Amino acid sequence: MKKSNQYSPEVRERAVRLVRAHQSEYGSEWAAMESVAAKIGCTAETLRKWVRRAERDEGTRPGLTTDERISFARF
Repeated sequence: MKKSNQYSPEVRERAVRLVRAHQSEYGSEWAAMESVAAKIGCTAETLRKWVRRAERDEGTRPGLTTDERISFARF
């Protein structure tokens, strides 16, 4: 079953930026994610996945980048 892409890449990027910009205003990263997620209409878990993917793509978190995952999926 294919997942729907309800949120555009621009919305995802903005949500990740909001979490990063306002994280210091909250007691934890998760609390910031819950707040931002409620404002854009997704779950905090979905937003957490977007943040982690952005971290991998930027090289600040270990793991395969989005491009690498796509490359491996073709084989």
